[in-house]
Amino acid sequence: MKPIFAYFVLCCVVVLSMTSCNDNYTDEQFRQEISFKSNPNSLGVVNTYIRYKPEGKVTYELPLIVSGSTANSKARTVHVALDTDTLADLNIRKFGGRPELYFKCLPQKYYSFPETITIPAGESTAVLPISFSLGDLDQSEKWVLPISILDDKAYDYEANPRKYYRKAILRIMPFNDFSGNYSGTMLLSTIMDDPSQHASRSDQRAFVVNDSTIFFYAGLRDIDYLDRRDYKIFFKFTKEKEHLNRYYVDVYTDNPLIHLKVNKRPVYSVSKDMDEVKTYLQHTIISIENIDYEFTDYTTIANYPLKYQITGSLTLQRDLNTLIPDQDQGIQW
Repeated sequence: MKPIFAYFVLCCVVVLSMTSCNDNYTDEQFRQEISFKSNPNSLGVVNTYIRYKPEGKVTYELPLIVSGSTANSKARTVHVALDTDTLADLNIRKFGGRPELYFKCLPQKYYSFPETITIPAGESTAVLPISFSLGDLDQSEKWVLPISILDDKAYDYEANPRKYYRKAILRIMPFNDFSGNYSGTMLLSTIMDDPSQHASRSDQRAFVVNDSTIFFYAGLRDIDYLDRRDYKIFFKFTKEKEHLNRYYVDVYTDNPLIHLKVNKRPVYSVSKDMDEVKTYLQHTIISIENIDYEFTDYTTIANYPLKYQITGSLTLQRDLNTLIPDQDQGIQW
């Protein structure tokens, strides 16, 4: 009788353990919390690329997700709001007592978004539509839009307590067909009084002006220079053909104090080809050649202007995932 009883007990244990395992698939194993789906970089901001349109609005959809191991159990009305306090804290932690390097909150006239968004029962994702109108936005500043999921006991949801899940600081980066990070290794900056002194940057950031125009900062300057606004060099991509598929670029500035002198009229070309391995990936190469201009640096050393000559070429590669219907979203930055 003892062996039979032992076998009966063993069977009961197996059945109970199987029932317990099955409950793991029906019971929530975690907490259903609301988060943004965003990937901040090392500075704590999310690079957000917005297609430049001189007129009209562009809508960017910021994903919201409900965490957990089971489907969202009920409809939830999520409250979102501007979060300037988090932006102030980020600036202090990243840049300390150097306010000239701070990210700046995007003025309200350039954006709008609803205060609430509903995630239906049974759905674990939704999007927050943010409308942008960036036609005259000054690209000399590091604009961001800090957004936070609000939390209150009266709400029908819980916000994720982790900062970079509950908050998203969007780094606003308008783009057109010519903007982006160009390879700058072939562009030399030379001191004209001493031609042996020259240097280059590994990359040169091109900022949007309009559909056909971008600007670079002269020489080795970038967006962290205090005097950057005085050293904008504009490149306008024309339809005037130089030869075959090469077109002219007009170079100019809005600051006569830098005494810009254009020695050659640059030319650009655009080529496209598909990746040999990832056949869905389209490579677009933009090359700007025959760059040759001079400018005066009148701010670095007081009462001692320095004359520079910039010569060489710039190259930009932009990759597009052709499987994504929305081409703007298919660009791989």
